[in-house]
Amino acid sequence: MQESVLLQSFWSELQIIFTWLMEHIGFINGIFIILLIFFERRDPKTVWTWLLVLYFVPIAGVILYLLLGQNMHKSKMFRVKEIEDRLNYRIRKQEETIFRNEFSISDKLLQDYDDLVLYNLESGQEMYSEDNDIMVYTDGNAKFDALIQEIDKAESYIHIQYYIIKDDILFHKIVKHLLKKAEKGVEIRILYDAMGGRFIKKSYWKKLRKQGIQVAEFFPALLGRFQLRMNYRNHRKIVVIDGKTAFVGGFNIGKEYIGLDPKFGYWRDTHLKIVGSAASQLHIRFLLDWNYAAKEDLFRSEKYMDVTYEKAPGNKGVQIISSGPDSKYQNIKNNYLRLISKAKKNIYMQSPYFIPDEAVMDALKVAAMSGIDVKLMIPCKPDHPFVYWATYSFVGDLLEAGVKCYTYDNGFLHAKGMMVDGLVSSYGTANMDMRSFYLNFEVNAVIYSSEATRQLEDIFLKDLGKSTEITKYDYSQRNLMIRIKEQVSRLLAPLL
Repeated sequence: MQESVLLQSFWSELQIIFTWLMEHIGFINGIFIILLIFFERRDPKTVWTWLLVLYFVPIAGVILYLLLGQNMHKSKMFRVKEIEDRLNYRIRKQEETIFRNEFSISDKLLQDYDDLVLYNLESGQEMYSEDNDIMVYTDGNAKFDALIQEIDKAESYIHIQYYIIKDDILFHKIVKHLLKKAEKGVEIRILYDAMGGRFIKKSYWKKLRKQGIQVAEFFPALLGRFQLRMNYRNHRKIVVIDGKTAFVGGFNIGKEYIGLDPKFGYWRDTHLKIVGSAASQLHIRFLLDWNYAAKEDLFRSEKYMDVTYEKAPGNKGVQIISSGPDSKYQNIKNNYLRLISKAKKNIYMQSPYFIPDEAVMDALKVAAMSGIDVKLMIPCKPDHPFVYWATYSFVGDLLEAGVKCYTYDNGFLHAKGMMVDGLVSSYGTANMDMRSFYLNFEVNAVIYSSEATRQLEDIFLKDLGKSTEITKYDYSQRNLMIRIKEQVSRLLAPLL
């Protein structure tokens, strides 16, 4: 009887709240409209999209704006004084060598890219190093086998960050090796995104904590489910072992990434293993994210900061660049723009989602119409329908400019990167879309190495043998339903 009374009371309160919302929805929407127009510096197309949503679906629009519309570009999420003081000294020294014309990339073919190194130093405080060895993995089984081998060799700490972690056969296999290292005193930290990690119960993380693995969640939901910052996702995938070996790229942790999900079939991705000073730069990125999520300042410990090598592991130049909604500049997007503008022969791109802004779109069109061989590869099947059809609509525009576009047919393509002239490449976690440019927390490795870039280029050219070219004729033959899907999805592009 008491439960019935409580239930009636609950529904009565909901009705009162709903009635109040209906009576004041115009006023509430007016506040959001004022905020959008006068107080937040946004792209005009994004503003107009939100205004249309708030006007035509007022109640749902308010909810969507609360969940997806927050602007974090003025926040200073990752400031840590200890690392800022230490990095500023090193960065200023590297800048000075460039300004004094004492700096040059060792690979003689790449000396025209000194300005890109300087841009990344100035805009993102990203150090350049040339003592790196790089291994490329395009198959999930090979990548995770290599990861487990490095986990087994760990002596001091293993730091893991993934956007998606699923409670399945792959994660259980990795955890088995992590627990063995934890028993031997190796520090283990796992950082996951609240949206991407929603597949795992809190009780499982609690169990791992009891077994010696530290766990932190990025942007946890309120009251267990309500996620006010769901539009801002930490999309980074970083693993750093003892500060010397690091992994970065497109693979998350889940059985589909090793080809065990029939929906996707073979999963074609690109992941890098980096040994050298660039691994330390990836570690700084992990530590900043961990410090924010776990409220644990690891920069006070020297063992996480100073890594020495008996001899240089390799000779490849690398800069680790990152961007996010708190960044002053869209560093990853701007690197793509600079690479496109410097291309003389060819530009090869792979991305599962291609929803660029006008700057990137125009740059690619100009390059293609200037006689540069521009090729774009996208998946042949969608994992997010709206995003896929928006991608397809942008492909049509590129075809008109002379860009050659392909769908990868041998499973699902999830690789994210660009190669220019067989000289410089950028691969990592960022898709070539507005979400990765403006909303997600991302990280890429810019590789200044003709050897490594040509290896990535060779892989791309082999992928072309498993792909179908989308010709202008093929595109013109799409049916009415596909055209409608494209137009609706493209209208929503700023929100995707």
